[in-house]
Amino acid sequence: MATRDIYEKTFDEDVQPTNSCPECDGRITTNSHETVCDDCGLLLSDQAIDLGPEWRSFPDDETNSERTGEPLTPSLHDHGLSTSIGEYRDGKGRTLSRNKQRQLRRLRREHGRARRSSKREQNQVRGFYEIRRIISGLDLGTSIRDQTCALFRTAQNEDLLLGRSLESIAAGCVYAVCRCSNLPRAVSEIARYAHCDEESVLHAYSVLNRELGLPTPPRIPRLYVPQFASALNVTPVVRRRAVELTEQAQSTDLGNGCNPAGVAAACLELAGRETGVRVLQCELAEVSGVTAVTIRKNRDALSEVL
Repeated sequence: MATRDIYEKTFDEDVQPTNSCPECDGRITTNSHETVCDDCGLLLSDQAIDLGPEWRSFPDDETNSERTGEPLTPSLHDHGLSTSIGEYRDGKGRTLSRNKQRQLRRLRREHGRARRSSKREQNQVRGFYEIRRIISGLDLGTSIRDQTCALFRTAQNEDLLLGRSLESIAAGCVYAVCRCSNLPRAVSEIARYAHCDEESVLHAYSVLNRELGLPTPPRIPRLYVPQFASALNVTPVVRRRAVELTEQAQSTDLGNGCNPAGVAAACLELAGRETGVRVLQCELAEVSGVTAVTIRKNRDALSEVL
């Protein structure tokens, strides 16, 4: 008689029926510990891997502490898996002696050398540091930072760093991620915080776009309006009218082939004229990074079309 006929079966969320037994074609069940046949008792597998968090109870603590470790950080060359060595206090908060502090100082120095043992890891450390510095200056989020570091790592794997400076590739990665994420960041704004000029940033971006095939969408003038409007502190009425003008300009020939920052600046000036708010061209040129001549040219072309 099969064992399943002896004991009464009830619903159990932990038990999940699977395929048949390879020996007797009976039903096998799998729980969190083992996989066994209900008919012949054949043990198919045991000691399953527990994918949940590891936790334990400490006698000095009333609560249970989970020991899952820090999450992976793409903005670090070792993904944040290295060990951190303290300086002045031990694990219980007690102050260390001078001899122990000197010993830990030597351990930190050797540990830092072991973390950057190869030239490749040293380049990653320098590149990621430059990326984090530019991202912090632009006040961007952590997701943009992680995507930029992942793009830099991909460019290094494709040998795109050979013959090029790390600073230009790092700035080019920041500009490429901003373009792919539809973030209105001009090259001049990125070059302001980078250790290279605008020409180097554009050259690095063109190399990344050509060799890696980045999914870069076309730039839309409407995305630049909130940034310029916030910098100039204009009224919401002017901002809404400028957004409407950029949408109308996008449907015409003015939105194709023109600098989107210049088009957005021209729409802001035209919206200010329509609503009776004075928006200076010199301030628009300083905020948008284009010349006043470009703003006037786009404004006149937009007035003729609309």
